[in-house]
Amino acid sequence: MKRKPIFPEFPHMLHGGDYNPDQWQHDPHVLEEDMRLFKLAGCNEMSLGIFAWAALEPREGEFDFTFMDRAMDDIYKAGGRVILATPSAARPIWLAKKYPEVLRCNDHFERNLFGRRHNHCYTSPIYREKVAIINRKLAERYKDHPALLGWHVSNEYNGRCWCPLCQEAFREYLKNKYQTLDALNRAWWSAFWSHTYTDWSQIDPPSPRGEMAVHGLTLEWKRFCSHQTVDFLKSEIAVLKEVCPDKPVTTNLMAFHDDIDYHELSRVLDFVSYDIYPPWRGADKHDIPLAKTIALYYDHHRSMLHQPFILMECTPSTQNWRPFNKLKAPGFHMLASMQAVAHGSDSVLYFQFRKSRGSSEKFHGAVIDHEGSENTRVFREVKELGERLKGLDALVGTYTKSEVALVYDWSNRWMLEASEGFQNRDKKLHDTVLSFYGALWDRGINTDIIGYDDDFSRYKLLIAPMLYSMSEEVGKKFEKFVAEGGHLLATYTTAMVNETDLCYLGGLPGAGLRRVFGIWNEEIDTLYPDETCPVRFADGEKAEAVDYCEHIHSEGAEVLAYYDDHFYAGTPAATRNSYGKGEATYIAFRDTGSAGERLLEEQLNRAGVRRLWDTPLPYGVTVHSRYDEDTEYLFLQNFSYGENTVETAMDLSDLETGEKLTGKIRLAPMETRICVLKH
Repeated sequence: MKRKPIFPEFPHMLHGGDYNPDQWQHDPHVLEEDMRLFKLAGCNEMSLGIFAWAALEPREGEFDFTFMDRAMDDIYKAGGRVILATPSAARPIWLAKKYPEVLRCNDHFERNLFGRRHNHCYTSPIYREKVAIINRKLAERYKDHPALLGWHVSNEYNGRCWCPLCQEAFREYLKNKYQTLDALNRAWWSAFWSHTYTDWSQIDPPSPRGEMAVHGLTLEWKRFCSHQTVDFLKSEIAVLKEVCPDKPVTTNLMAFHDDIDYHELSRVLDFVSYDIYPPWRGADKHDIPLAKTIALYYDHHRSMLHQPFILMECTPSTQNWRPFNKLKAPGFHMLASMQAVAHGSDSVLYFQFRKSRGSSEKFHGAVIDHEGSENTRVFREVKELGERLKGLDALVGTYTKSEVALVYDWSNRWMLEASEGFQNRDKKLHDTVLSFYGALWDRGINTDIIGYDDDFSRYKLLIAPMLYSMSEEVGKKFEKFVAEGGHLLATYTTAMVNETDLCYLGGLPGAGLRRVFGIWNEEIDTLYPDETCPVRFADGEKAEAVDYCEHIHSEGAEVLAYYDDHFYAGTPAATRNSYGKGEATYIAFRDTGSAGERLLEEQLNRAGVRRLWDTPLPYGVTVHSRYDEDTEYLFLQNFSYGENTVETAMDLSDLETGEKLTGKIRLAPMETRICVLKH
């Protein structure tokens, strides 16, 4: 498989970020300095026009592209390229004042005033019309400009609207999906508490002022809001593709953001981009666990389209919006940036290139400080990174091969979090996902984060953490995966409800998986925060259960561990079942780490999953890889603040220095080495 650059006409690591020349039109000297410092910092890309609607269209129907023309030309003359944004993320005041329907209503059905970003209704025909006009103007004006690489559509789509337009669109969405009220009432079990609907007009979105108990309603509202956001995105893309069909489009995503099903959204993009602002602390005990979380997010975004992504926003220094906004320690910007590249990014881009002088983000980090020159620590570190990225063109477009995938689904998350039972304060889905991912990170194993619609057959091992909601169709996909030789590792709360949040009858796990796991989950016990339950493996090794203990029975499965206390002492706590050519492991309890890691290690070995590194890695050191035909690039990273040594018998060379690497390899604190392995 050959590498496939996102931008074949510019196959370089992108370095640059959000640029806002519309804020500096009164000071030509600043604009000149920007271009000098752009080149000096080793930058080659700008993301332009993201919040510039008021400058582009100061009054309805009056357009002024003067600043944009100059910026496009200046960036190109400086050797750079542009990812041009549509400005829909922040509408101008005139639009909101003349057409108040474009403003959102909150969940109390009250209309918002003008302000903030993303305070607009994705359903509003007027808003869609005005966005289409400005998008078309931009596309027609710059479609042939040599600086244009692609389109950055809007910015960080988020939020929900309860306005009358959205309420009516929601009812139409439900009519199209369910066809009849009888079907909807059965799917939602709305006879409970006498909440049966007898007319479509009776259905209001969930609200603290009204209905919150019908979980099918809550689920479909979240699905609708996600659908409506994606539909709005598609309307923006349609205009751009009509005018310049050869330019790829993206929009910047945010980790596992709750408002939008990113698996659904990613299918309308040409490439995925991502914004991330980790709260690094400068201490091993904090930053090593955080590094695992950030790696999980990167792998999630890379896995959406199974191709490289663009890191669209990060900060070279600090944020301004957290409760405590700490600077990155010297050297950490390099490590954090190389982590993004290791996990599939073909860029390191910043918000922002020059600090705003006023308003809410004036103290947010930037390449150019208020001081205005290259004589800052942050600028020097950005420049150092820029010089390094220039030598990594061979990585652009390379792909990642994974034999393991974690399965994650937005509807499952929405249903699990809405469910009333077990542990209501925090179901701990994210913690469960991260516990498995962190163990894979420690072992240096490439991991994909996939959804129910992905192809399971490409993997040796699937990990299914807390997949509480699962359709019969998805259950059959898992069954087929195992029957054909795959290894499945699942946890407590698996397949308890179907896709409309109705409980499965006939014993759990449902969706046909009871026979796959060879168990019956009779009931689930929720432990108090100060309560534990001992668990004993067959070889005598002990573990400790917290939060959840399911009372399961083996129906042919091998029992790997038993509970050692409570009324279910002596009953199975973990099992493994042969099914077809594969096997399915079930962990019925949540643990403090050791048991899950042991069972994962066993499954990795039984599935024959390859470790990227041939010897155990010290704590805080990890490895991730990218591929190009017969070449593997191994990113060896030290996230500790002390020196580490790793050993290998592999015949490696350093991509950047050409040095031969074998035996003992020393890693300085926060160092990244890129090792080349020929297959």
